[in-house]
Amino acid sequence: MKSDKLKRLKSAGWKVGNPADFLQLSEEESKLVAIKWSLMSAVKKSRIKRNISQMDLAMRMKSSQSRIAKIEAGDSSISLDLILRALIATGASTKDIQAAFTAKEPKAA
Repeated sequence: MKSDKLKRLKSAGWKVGNPADFLQLSEEESKLVAIKWSLMSAVKKSRIKRNISQMDLAMRMKSSQSRIAKIEAGDSSISLDLILRALIATGASTKDIQAAFTAKEPKAA
């Protein structure tokens, strides 16, 4: 957010924070969300990098294309286990998976 807009919002009484503040997440919950988001993003990046369609990935996992779409969209019903299985099924290396776990969290506005 631009600094002049941020100043106007604050002077008008608005509070500015990040999603964790808004949702009142604990530090642990916030970290879990960040890890899931990073892994979901890694699934999509790995799939695209290797030119694999959602349908092809679903077939590799014996799952459905709609489930792959849910993984990539960040659906809250998707478990960490399933996200990791999808990432492995894309052919991601151990190094790729480690990089996804250590990705920087997005900065607050």
